[in-house]
Amino acid sequence: MKTGAVNRGVQVLLDNLMLVAITVIPAYLIYNLVYLPLYATQLRKVRGPKLFAMTKWRLALADRQGTRTRLIHSLHEKYGTAVRIGPNEVSFSSLSALRSIYGAGSGFERTDFYRMFDVYGRQNLFTFAEAKHHAERKKLLAHAYSKSVILSPNAMAKPLVEKNVNSYLELLDREKELAQEIFHSLHWFSLDSITGFLYGDQYGGTHALRGNLDDRTLLNDIVDPNRRMLSWYAIHLKNYTKWLYTRTGMTEKIITALRLLPMKKPATYTGIRAHGLQSWNDFETAVTEKQPDQDLSIMEKLWRHSQSGKGTPLGGLDMASELADHFLAGIDTTSDTAMFAVWALSRPEHRKYQEKLINEVDNIPATDCNKDGNPTVEASSKLPYLDAVLKETLRLYAPLPASEPRSLPTDTTIDGHLIPAGTVVSMSPYTLHRNPDVFPDPLKFNPERWLGQCGDLVEMKKWFWAFSSGGRMCIGLQ
Repeated sequence: MKTGAVNRGVQVLLDNLMLVAITVIPAYLIYNLVYLPLYATQLRKVRGPKLFAMTKWRLALADRQGTRTRLIHSLHEKYGTAVRIGPNEVSFSSLSALRSIYGAGSGFERTDFYRMFDVYGRQNLFTFAEAKHHAERKKLLAHAYSKSVILSPNAMAKPLVEKNVNSYLELLDREKELAQEIFHSLHWFSLDSITGFLYGDQYGGTHALRGNLDDRTLLNDIVDPNRRMLSWYAIHLKNYTKWLYTRTGMTEKIITALRLLPMKKPATYTGIRAHGLQSWNDFETAVTEKQPDQDLSIMEKLWRHSQSGKGTPLGGLDMASELADHFLAGIDTTSDTAMFAVWALSRPEHRKYQEKLINEVDNIPATDCNKDGNPTVEASSKLPYLDAVLKETLRLYAPLPASEPRSLPTDTTIDGHLIPAGTVVSMSPYTLHRNPDVFPDPLKFNPERWLGQCGDLVEMKKWFWAFSSGGRMCIGLQ
């Protein structure tokens, strides 16, 4: 009898637990996935697909498929200039929103998304969230990237670029097949240029254009699809990725065996990051014996500042992180822009643009050419048709076309929409540059739109956003 009573009691308890589970779990899901995101927030008034408002994973799926930017653009075409693309994220595409979010003194700061770009465990110009820290670091670096400094007689950038242009042309003469496959050769050009500018030839400058195989393999960081997939994990499964990468012993072996991450955990920094750290270490060792006579490279300028005692002290890894960030940022952006420009000009329907550009370059006087017979940096910077080609390339094929997320710690209003504190807001060059009211026939490659031959040139410049804007504007645009 007692056993039977106990069994019945257990059965009743299990039945009640099952009833609770059947009732509570759906209620919990409905409350969190339907009621809160669709009815209990001010963002409910912002138009957009319901599924996007309910979960972040719809957009994360598009990110994994490589369609995120195009998908958001299509949503703007359907819903207008303000679209809710996540439970806590809104995308905008108006000029007024651009000024509100990214204008100087707007108060909007970068989100935690950018922390995945920390290098060697240190923040840098790209990852600082607070405007104060960013402004202090930018003040230290921006002057070195200014056009006046780059073109000054004693600067290293001008002879470095002219030398690498000549090396690139010699490479194409020497290896004819590279004229047909320009991905690698243009990346070698940008690699040699950015490392020379940052580290100087003595400590970290590469020679990929001259055939150095070790330097050429640094590009594996860029082309490795597993490393790109790791970025997806770091963005959308941040805590999971961090936990997996900090496991040791048997747990680490199990994680590796089950392939729970898209690539093995490196024992140390690899590729570009390893090269950057080694370059810094070599320099730091050398300056303990003999200080540099002049500040030619960015590395030397940073080190000189660290010795001056001015501003916030910079440790060795702080400087190494800053340099590596510029290193990583400068390779793809430079080479991709050049690659798309060459590709666009090579298309049969764009032959007239190619011929006009060739004619402009051919008419550069010999007095504006260097000893190798190529146009100088100064002469190249004054070519209006070349400038138009580059602007149109950056408009249609921006090297960083995706959203640039920001947030504000207080409630605000953007384009008439009340945006609660902590909401992520973003805009993208891809969508801004395809506004047909500003750029007639926006999908057509037409450099001459920048020569005032169609559309409103003043208005187009307001919408041109290849380098961002405000205090966070890219310092390397020159």
